[in-house]
Amino acid sequence: MTKLSVQDLDLAGRRVLIRTDFNVPINAAGAITDDTRIRASLATLRLLLDAGALPVIMSHLGRPGGQVKPEFSLAPVAARLAELLGQKVHLAADCVGKDAAQTVGNARAGELVLLENLRFHAGETANDPDFARQLAASGQVYVNDAFGTAHRAHASTAGVAAHFEQCAAGLLMGQELERLSALLQRPRRPFVAILGGAKVSGKIEVVDNLIGLVEEVLIGGGMAFTFFRAMGLEVGSSLVEEKLVDQVAVMIERARESRTRITLPEDVIIADQFSEDAQKKEVLVTDIESGWMGLDIGSRTIKRYSNTIGAAGTIFWNGPMGVFEMDSFARGTRAVARAVARATDEGAHSVVGGGDSVAALGRAGLANKITHVSTGGGASLEFMAGKELPGVQALSEAAGEVQQ
Repeated sequence: MTKLSVQDLDLAGRRVLIRTDFNVPINAAGAITDDTRIRASLATLRLLLDAGALPVIMSHLGRPGGQVKPEFSLAPVAARLAELLGQKVHLAADCVGKDAAQTVGNARAGELVLLENLRFHAGETANDPDFARQLAASGQVYVNDAFGTAHRAHASTAGVAAHFEQCAAGLLMGQELERLSALLQRPRRPFVAILGGAKVSGKIEVVDNLIGLVEEVLIGGGMAFTFFRAMGLEVGSSLVEEKLVDQVAVMIERARESRTRITLPEDVIIADQFSEDAQKKEVLVTDIESGWMGLDIGSRTIKRYSNTIGAAGTIFWNGPMGVFEMDSFARGTRAVARAVARATDEGAHSVVGGGDSVAALGRAGLANKITHVSTGGGASLEFMAGKELPGVQALSEAAGEVQQ
């Protein structure tokens, strides 16, 4: 990607309005249970501080629906950020207006300002022009380091950019764009994509875009059963998106005429109910009984998929192979995670695209065994589907943008 980087900017003495993704899990006691997203932003924030800039940070947290709800305050994030950086973090009572202006005005070099939750205002998700203008008042330069929200045309990711001459990618954003672009433009062969998760609706455009670009697409999770239905197989009570069956059938035929192979499970773990303690058994996909539902891939599929992954030069994985939240149906996802980690150790370039796949890696203790773990599940999927991301599109092009 040829977007302007934060490293290209003259930052000394300037207020830098920076969009981060601090949408972290917070428990009922107000404690952050996973600070991964905060840590991911530290490199860019340290760069700003070292350059003598004043970072003015924007983020959302949860879905307060355009209303001020104390349980969605960024106060715990401000405290954790101050602890991690060893710097004072001023939390503004609002992200726009007098409260924001006063907090920004009182901050000194070497400190940071964190604006309160963007989604306390309906104008954020509506990309309201006036709200974007008010946000822009807090900065002189704009940086977007929130790849996880780059696929959303919100005020803080798209609308605000119209008010700045320089709109740059943060270090995290730049790394995401570089890694994902390399997958599509310079993959090591063979290139294998692994796609799972509950629904095919969130992945169908990705599969369609990858046809002709990858050697093989391994399908797992609930989405596989819409493929089986399109092939005329009995799927019992398994999840099927009926409205997409015809579209999937066309896509299967298109893949047959291309260099790309769409591979589906040979066998699955079926259960008589959606429950951890359900009765379960392993059957071929041609033997799924009425009233039973598929909740994981089977032993033959695990072996086949692991072998394919092991021979890959490039791997992209998004989505679990089954209901991995339940131990009874987590075997397939764990096996794929181990296979991707082994392949990476043997020289493959691997990218895991956010969401449940990252959670599965974390549970297996393998997150540090992957070339790149994306911070954006939805954003990485839309990127791999060939779509332009509003938050990326809004950034300045690198050539001719730098002011000396």
